[in-house]
Amino acid sequence: MRAVVYQGPYEVAVEDVDEPEIEHPNDVVVDITTSCICGSDLHMYEGRTAAEEGIVFGHENMGIVSEVGEAVSTLEEGDRVVMPFNVSCGFCQNCEEGYTGFCTNVNPGFAGGAYGYVAMGPYPGGQAEKLRVPYADHNALKLPEGREHEDAFSLLADIFPTGWHGTELANLQPGESVAIFGAGPVGLMAAYSAKIKGAAEIYVVDQVPSRLELAEDHCDAHAIDFSEGDPVDQIIEEHGGMVDKGVDAVGYQATDPDDVDTDTEDYSYDPAKENPAVVINNLIRVVRPTGELGIPGLYVPEDPGAPDDMAAQGRLGIDFGKFFEKGLKCGTGQCNVKEYNRYLRDMIIEGRADPSWVVSHRVDLEEAPEMYEAFDAREEGVTKVLLEP
Repeated sequence: MRAVVYQGPYEVAVEDVDEPEIEHPNDVVVDITTSCICGSDLHMYEGRTAAEEGIVFGHENMGIVSEVGEAVSTLEEGDRVVMPFNVSCGFCQNCEEGYTGFCTNVNPGFAGGAYGYVAMGPYPGGQAEKLRVPYADHNALKLPEGREHEDAFSLLADIFPTGWHGTELANLQPGESVAIFGAGPVGLMAAYSAKIKGAAEIYVVDQVPSRLELAEDHCDAHAIDFSEGDPVDQIIEEHGGMVDKGVDAVGYQATDPDDVDTDTEDYSYDPAKENPAVVINNLIRVVRPTGELGIPGLYVPEDPGAPDDMAAQGRLGIDFGKFFEKGLKCGTGQCNVKEYNRYLRDMIIEGRADPSWVVSHRVDLEEAPEMYEAFDAREEGVTKVLLEP
């Protein structure tokens, strides 16, 4: 079968690889109809992880069940399903308590598993024609038959639940104000979630004009372009003070506003201009005393491409004194997708949510190398890319 294979920094190719097979009675095999390129994939694509050549990418997957293991009881051939990016067992202590993003069985020595991602277990990704899904009764969410809501449902694998998770980590309540740093797919979904939840004022910080326009048009957000000045100062001036809550949808590849080149439309990240702690510190500054921060943005314990030795060890210069002084609270960690995906699916079915507006491209799987390059370069108009095998 054809699949997107990592070949080294800034290089992926669509190659022939072995088709997946049923390996355990609780597996299913899914014929992929949609697989998404995620911002997290770019960390591997850019050589910022220990990913080895040959890994098949793709942790945001949906499709049609084509083979069913004999122990699977709730799925059958022909079922349309979407899979959380988390691979989880469903019965370890963390899974039983709802923390499926931190399963202790699927990836020994590490809390959590995922498809097609470095250090997240032996699970090939779904940017391919087929995908093996372990613990399938637990890991596959059934969808209505047909092709309706295909784009929206594909976002249930990661970014819609993760954006929602960011607002949950911040304990966002109706009527509150929130600042969201990052207008990539997760940041836009966090802003959309804030709108659905009834946030009074939403501020979205980025520098890519097309992304900020989406935040304004679909999330009723105030767009804050950090290339035009300190984003904290801009928010406080526009809001008339600090906001109630904050969300970091950027992670460790954040760029210091002081280093933004305003004379070019090249928004690609340069490690030499990175400041991995800048977003967290800006949130500490912009959220009011006793407010709360949600940090779904990715941070890693090791970063071979870090701008300095401390960041390379996953250590950040956080303004903890100010954090303590203000009595702030903070929630972190990857999303437990199963906590939210069933409810978000039903909101889509009932027409109460439709996140598909964030999708900018649906292309054939063979076009993946070009789309990785465009997405990594933060080209105008490239927000969320869906691959169709």
